[in-house]
Amino acid sequence: MDKIWLKNYPDKVAHDIHPEEYSNLTQLLDKAFSQHGDSPFSVCMDRWMSYRELDQLSRSLGAWFQAQGLAPGARIAIMLPNLPQFAVTMAAILRAGYTCVNVNPLYTARELEHQLKDSGATAIVILENFAATLAQVIEHTPIQHIVLASIGDLLGPWFGRWMTFAVRHLAKLVPAFELPVNAQRKVTPFKQALAQGRDLNLKKIPQTLDSIAFLQYTGGTTGLSKGAILSHRNIVAAILQAEAWFTPAFERLGDLRKVNSIAALPLYHIFALTLCLLAIRQGSHLTLVPNPRDFGKFIEVLKKRPFHILPGVNTLFNALLQHPMFKTLDFSKLCLTQAGGMAASEGTAKAWQAATGSAMIEGWGMSETCAIGSNNPVTQQVFSGSIGLPLPSIEMAIKNEEGTTLPQGESGEICIRGPNVMVGYYQQAEETEKAFTPDGFMRTGDIGIMDPEGYFRIVDRLKDMIIVSGFNVFPSELENVISLCPGVIECAAVGIPDSMQGETIKVFVVRSDAMLTEETLSRFCHDNLTGYKRPKYIEFRDELPKSNVGKILRRELRSSK
Repeated sequence: MDKIWLKNYPDKVAHDIHPEEYSNLTQLLDKAFSQHGDSPFSVCMDRWMSYRELDQLSRSLGAWFQAQGLAPGARIAIMLPNLPQFAVTMAAILRAGYTCVNVNPLYTARELEHQLKDSGATAIVILENFAATLAQVIEHTPIQHIVLASIGDLLGPWFGRWMTFAVRHLAKLVPAFELPVNAQRKVTPFKQALAQGRDLNLKKIPQTLDSIAFLQYTGGTTGLSKGAILSHRNIVAAILQAEAWFTPAFERLGDLRKVNSIAALPLYHIFALTLCLLAIRQGSHLTLVPNPRDFGKFIEVLKKRPFHILPGVNTLFNALLQHPMFKTLDFSKLCLTQAGGMAASEGTAKAWQAATGSAMIEGWGMSETCAIGSNNPVTQQVFSGSIGLPLPSIEMAIKNEEGTTLPQGESGEICIRGPNVMVGYYQQAEETEKAFTPDGFMRTGDIGIMDPEGYFRIVDRLKDMIIVSGFNVFPSELENVISLCPGVIECAAVGIPDSMQGETIKVFVVRSDAMLTEETLSRFCHDNLTGYKRPKYIEFRDELPKSNVGKILRRELRSSK
């Protein structure tokens, strides 16, 4: 196909990447650990971990897993927040020849049971804070090996013990639990597994680029979550694509080993996970933020040392902007504000650039594409409102329901093809078949348009579209406009049943100015939106429901109408 977007690539950004330079993802990890041994990999609560430590600890834990008799390719679940234990566990699983199953630590018992059963995970590494949830469902899952981590396990002998004590007994953040054990199921403390594995040899397991690296579960907004099969090839490709695209920003940074990337988004989420693996390849380091919702402490972390890359979702940037301590931060070293995970609003982007001097660079991707799809050039000086250009070795097209590519300028479903696109959905052949067009493009469920320069713009998700008297109304358009009204922090638009029009529009708004009234906002909408797009109902709220990643949950707003 004609990749018209290539003409707008920044200088020195390669048009294609070649995952075949590695035989598998494990080789990428081994090479990075060897090259960057003395460099810092992460800092968490002022405790540093080097690449050499990550190498040694993951080797020990991987050897311990192998000693438990787990078959090659076995699925091991990771239910951890942004602590040093996460990268150690992830690397251990991959190096030992197994498959990572990332689990949201805030899952309910029902959600956890579904994912463990669906994935067939026989082992789990879990923070004790969430063990009570596992205890409720473990008898209904295939889990046989439980590695139980405490928050202070890798935070040093004295500080680590103190943190574990404080979390357990002062903050009381570890609910009482009892994990049933028997001849088949056992519980091993994280530090004990490391100690036992230290005297074992990590066996080399044959792996190829087609081996499964991750089962990355989707959000399940249209039903039960599905496991996207991400191969070693998919992950390696995504790392190389991100690296190629970020080249202009990296050039400005110089020595990549000194680059500080902020890991506030949860590492179990594909966006943060891919950036974590990119940091490993390049030898840069991560500042781990276990609880970014405590914005006061988050900002204190940002004040401690220069930071260069700040990935986030729109709601994260918004919350930082509203915090009274935000103005005390030094943004002079910030080279890249990377927005993804949800649509970025123009209002937030303008406020962010005015406050920091850094343009918000919006990108788009999915769990099924390793978070990689399209991105605006990192050389961009202002927020564009588009999701940018397809990244190296990626093809994107606008197609109709039959899978036919539509003429330029027409709206349809965004479809994507490339080495980063999933193999399929785990044990769901029918869903996999429905997800792809006959010519191998994956259907994304996003409605979009491509302009003459090759830039893509999302109109909205198919399922979120509101139909008012036969007219299609896309919530993201309304939200983007309303976010520009003075006094609006964030908003969400939903459709509600209407006997006359089929559906009518309701907008939920969080305001920073108590003087902002429904009348004022209605007048703003009247001035900026055509008749059928104007909300009939406006409801002010103190906050909007969000997922753990920060996406606004429109489905909850619909059910609360």
